[in-house]
Amino acid sequence: MMEERLHRFARFRKLINNDEMKSLTEKSVLVVGCGGVGGYVIESLARSGIGTLILVDFDTIDETNINRQIIALKSTIGMKKVDAFESRIKDINEYCNVIKIDKFLDVDNISEIFNYKIDYLVDACDTTTTKKVLISECLKRNIPFISSMGTGNKFDPSKLEICDVRKTINDPLARMIRKFVKDNKINKKVMVLSSCELPVKTGDRTPGSTAFVPSSAGLLISSYIIREFLGKLK
Repeated sequence: MMEERLHRFARFRKLINNDEMKSLTEKSVLVVGCGGVGGYVIESLARSGIGTLILVDFDTIDETNINRQIIALKSTIGMKKVDAFESRIKDINEYCNVIKIDKFLDVDNISEIFNYKIDYLVDACDTTTTKKVLISECLKRNIPFISSMGTGNKFDPSKLEICDVRKTINDPLARMIRKFVKDNKINKKVMVLSSCELPVKTGDRTPGSTAFVPSSAGLLISSYIIREFLGKLK
């Protein structure tokens, strides 16, 4: 039965052994934010055989999401993002356990997400306050995590990298997180996805976004997680 379930991952399994593939089916990843970055994390983790995906997002799909969010199509406009992703994941791998949390996370309810088994947490939300609380909670609970910094107003995906937040440059959001880390005397590594590219100045409070920077960010994050699960990080 297990062999039948895993046949769809045959090309991936050429790169890893059976025990490694089975281990991925037993992992649980929580993703906060199912948008441009988070959506590609979810997509690629589902296509890599991750056993449980916990999706946290309160938003609905809007037409303006179509240029950068994998779940955004003419046919999905108006749907809850977590509902649309549940259907998509089940189309990819019906054996994946999908847990939906249709909520806007804030300091008052954020503790609820930690009632689940979490092997890795991805912060792909837009709210700085929520990011800070997620970082603090993950460090306190020893949960591995990656926090996505700003991909808006960026044009070059080759400038993306995963690193400790203290090593980031040219990223306004990362600058705020660096200050938070320093002010709170956090000594542990705070791993983030960031771009060293200077942001494009648009003169608008709402950031511009491409199809290729958020998607590349999401794929880098999922690659990092899979490689860490398999002990393949250099």
